[in-house]
Amino acid sequence: MGIFTRNSAKIMTQPVLEINLNRIINNYKLLSDIVRPATPSAVVKDDAYSLNASIVAKALYEGAGCHNFWVAHASEAEKIVEFVPGAQIFVLQGIGEDSLSLFQKYKFIPVLSSPEMLAFWKKNQIEGVKPVIQVDTGLNRLGFRISELQKLNKSDLRLFSMVMSHLACADEKDHFMNQHQLDNFNKIRQEYFPGVPASLSASDGAFLDADYHFNMVRLGAAMYGINTAPYRRNQMESVISVKAPVLQIADLAKGDFVGYSATYRAATDRKLAILSIGYGDGLPVSLSNVGNIIFKKKDKIQEARIIGRVSMDNIICDVTDISGIKTGDYGYLLCDEYTLDDMARDAGTISYEILSRIGKTARYLRNYILK
Repeated sequence: MGIFTRNSAKIMTQPVLEINLNRIINNYKLLSDIVRPATPSAVVKDDAYSLNASIVAKALYEGAGCHNFWVAHASEAEKIVEFVPGAQIFVLQGIGEDSLSLFQKYKFIPVLSSPEMLAFWKKNQIEGVKPVIQVDTGLNRLGFRISELQKLNKSDLRLFSMVMSHLACADEKDHFMNQHQLDNFNKIRQEYFPGVPASLSASDGAFLDADYHFNMVRLGAAMYGINTAPYRRNQMESVISVKAPVLQIADLAKGDFVGYSATYRAATDRKLAILSIGYGDGLPVSLSNVGNIIFKKKDKIQEARIIGRVSMDNIICDVTDISGIKTGDYGYLLCDEYTLDDMARDAGTISYEILSRIGKTARYLRNYILK
């Protein structure tokens, strides 16, 4: 006799992360159409927002013809270089003693954001490589300030293949900072870098006027399905789903408490489902008592609310009104019906953070979809 009989429950224990590479490619192509004639490029930093940069970059290179990629560190560039032969790989955090050998070996393109890094580059220039210069236009993060640009000589200014900056408020179309930064960027280009290719916009800037697109647009969060222009309908497809198996079904009596710190108390008799996923899998604890779980029963979409505190390995949800649910069924934490943006709203955070956190755990069973 087998372990399971016809009526026995199916036992599954690990959460599942599914990454739809087809949808990433589709999103990239749609964004490319929006920003043309600017050159589209793909941001695959933070391991492609934790979805595995080598797999994502290869899919974009082969499936969408992407030949320009942005990473944060040279060590990230090294992980994708064999999958995107001949592509340009830009390194946003620049170059230093700890990464020089990688730039020398692979000819990555550093983004220089300070006089000190420029001085390092001038001592360690790599034949055939022209760096990018980042200028600050109002974000007050990385980038040369005007006072620092004024100290550069003509020889310094000729070193660069591109000038870039980064918008602070492009997710708000009418925010005054957008025009302020655009004006600053144009002034800097005209005075210091006339005729040099330029890049100002990332995903959110892609949805602004063509004046913001310049020569290259850096496509990141929107490519991964995040709504970077919340003032308009999200045209992007969701690219990930997260589901977790039900480990146990239990009754909850009126007046009983649920979870650590007893943050939920039942007003009536309820039925619980305990799922195998928690903050150890990247879920925000702030989803406690507010997050939703989607159950798909016979093509019917049903929602269950998380009750009690999210713990390291488990969440508890109220399935009183969902008929037929059993151990082994899957509840969806992320899907087309409950997206990263929905979860971020409920958790009081941003979609970028959730996406970046979820893929960093090794506890998921991963499934990549590509045609």
